Amino acid sequence: MTVRVRLAPSPTGHLHIGTARTAVFNWLYARHEGGTFILRVEDTDRERSHPAYTQNILDGLQWLGLQWDEGPIFQSDRLAHYRTAIQSLLDQGYAYYCYCTPAELDALRAEQKAKGVAPRYDNRHRHLTPEQQAAFDAEGRMPVIRFKIDDDRVIQWQDRVRGLVSWQGADLGGDMVIARAAPRGEIGYPLYNLVVVVDDIAMGITDVIRGEDHIGNTPKQLLLYEALGAPPPTFAHTPLILNQTGQKLSKRDGVTSISEFRAMGYLAPAMVNYMTLLGWSPPEGIGELFSLEVAAQHFSFERINKAGAKFDWDKLNWLNRQYIQQLDRESLLQMLIPFWQEAGYTFDPQGDRPWLLLLAELLQPSLNTLQEAVSQAALFFVPEVTLDGEATTQLAQPQSTEIIAAIASQLSQQTSFSVELGQHLVQQTTKALGVKKGAVMRSLRAALTGAVHGPDLMVTWQILHLRGWDQSRLSAVLQDGATTA
Repeated sequence: MTVRVRLAPSPTGHLHIGTARTAVFNWLYARHEGGTFILRVEDTDRERSHPAYTQNILDGLQWLGLQWDEGPIFQSDRLAHYRTAIQSLLDQGYAYYCYCTPAELDALRAEQKAKGVAPRYDNRHRHLTPEQQAAFDAEGRMPVIRFKIDDDRVIQWQDRVRGLVSWQGADLGGDMVIARAAPRGEIGYPLYNLVVVVDDIAMGITDVIRGEDHIGNTPKQLLLYEALGAPPPTFAHTPLILNQTGQKLSKRDGVTSISEFRAMGYLAPAMVNYMTLLGWSPPEGIGELFSLEVAAQHFSFERINKAGAKFDWDKLNWLNRQYIQQLDRESLLQMLIPFWQEAGYTFDPQGDRPWLLLLAELLQPSLNTLQEAVSQAALFFVPEVTLDGEATTQLAQPQSTEIIAAIASQLSQQTSFSVELGQHLVQQTTKALGVKKGAVMRSLRAALTGAVHGPDLMVTWQILHLRGWDQSRLSAVLQDGATTA
């Protein structure tokens, strides 16, 4: 039997990292088994679903490299199929009309709470007579449709991650609503558990891989498979992604959507690599850095952990750094350009290519994310810099003015510049003034960059020279010194 799995996101928000991790596991299993990965958009929540969220989900999956084989299939296009299934359940006596008003249900929950029992529907309208139904119709009540759940029933399944899972029917909250309120004789808008089962049957889904927060839905869905006369798929409930306090990762924890991680400068290969490690243990020999294709070769449910996976920023940053270091400078520059443009930096991506490539290569060793290149590159996009406290202190040292003056004088006599020439000018200044090389380097860096710490000074100087800003910055320091004196 060909494996068929699905990702079924709801377009009520941006693509969440938890949903994306579920997509990763489904994709890996489908590729491992030579199966089919289906994308189904569960947009039956009419009030909260939005096309912009749908597009965000599609864009996010494509950016991550999780291309689907079939779809996207939209549930909103399949309402007739769901209503046919609900009518079948009504006809066979598996479902019925329930006329309880919201006020009556609220009163029931309040009564149960006062007694200290778990809230549940008490199935009070399961056996209404035609006369009772007619009376409620006359009142103008519109019934929902509920699916019957036997309290004495034990529902079990062999979960591919958690082993044997067992639920008592009495713990499922009473008869389940499968369609919203509508005039009797009509079928209202179908609800989640019903439409999921109908779609999984129609699409031939063999394996449902999803987060453990769906475990409570599984026994209800198994009963629906049975009532609809279809064999259920196998289920695998993967661990949740947790915050540092052990709670489910949520918007309260800050960044959670894939588009936010992308905007922060995380690379797609690093993200899928990290998400795979959130709950899955790779076998020995492949290490912690691996592609989706390599992970697919080794993927198995036996290596998925039962315990929740804590989100670790340090680990993600380390992984992202490794992937950034593997980029050639052309690829890195292409990724950095949008970040610099978004920051408002003015440059010509083609005409300024020579120094932009040098800049990308210069910053590469220090980057955990692409976003960090915005602040680190700032001094290369403005003609003048402001000295920080350490740089001000350094340039106030004895002989700093002489050092800068000597270098500026020698530089003015040159017709071109190279890293080798810069090193030669530093050596010449050190020898001529009888000072330590460290003093020359610190003073030069302070004058050129406004700081005493930073990336390779000679390459920094080379870039500033290509920009035509090295001599002007040295002169500015000398002018300020003269003014102060």
